[in-house]
Amino acid sequence: MNIKKHIPNILTLLNLFCGCMALVALAHSGYEEALFFVSLGIFFDFFDGFFARKFGVSGPLGVQLDSLADMVTSGVAPGFLMYNMIGMTKLYDFAFLGFIITLGACYRLANFNIDERQTDHFIGLPTPANTLFFMSLPLIFLDKFAPDFIKKFDMTYVQFVLIFLSAYIMNAEIPLFSLKIKNFSVQKYKLQLGFLALSIIMMVTLKVVAIPLIIVAYVLLSVFNNILAKK
Repeated sequence: MNIKKHIPNILTLLNLFCGCMALVALAHSGYEEALFFVSLGIFFDFFDGFFARKFGVSGPLGVQLDSLADMVTSGVAPGFLMYNMIGMTKLYDFAFLGFIITLGACYRLANFNIDERQTDHFIGLPTPANTLFFMSLPLIFLDKFAPDFIKKFDMTYVQFVLIFLSAYIMNAEIPLFSLKIKNFSVQKYKLQLGFLALSIIMMVTLKVVAIPLIIVAYVLLSVFNNILAKK
């Protein structure tokens, strides 16, 4: 029995399990636990592809399984989060709009499986990055040390804008650099390595507040890099 060929799919199923646990946590307003499980799921999501390539066991089953697991962890979970958050405001009748994130993620994941251009880079914001942005928001709102401009995300109307903007950015024709480093060439991956160094510094200094800022920085750096590449 070749155990190696099952390791990637086991990791993918662990991603799905983490997504389910995040939903359980959100049902009880456990925002910190939900962020933990989503982050752990994204960790498994990264390494299932890594081991599939390393062991040479990539296949159509793994591709489909990966998207189905991501649909829960990076699609349903952030949508349910925003449904809960808006549901606690005076605009609770519009809480269902939180699931616009889920619809946008679903379309992106399906399109990703058939888009042959996204091998060395992404087109549109990856669903894991999008879900980390949203899952960190409630913790930032509760952080008394968070900057005032970040806490403006707590305004319901701003949340509506973020919801629709995220669905657009996930599916927009915007090339974004991939963080998958296939060798140790500093020259080839200087953008990725620089971004990772910046992200670590921000996480150490700003803690959870850094998460949405890192996602925004990722998009802006990608756009800036695209502009430079065209010159």
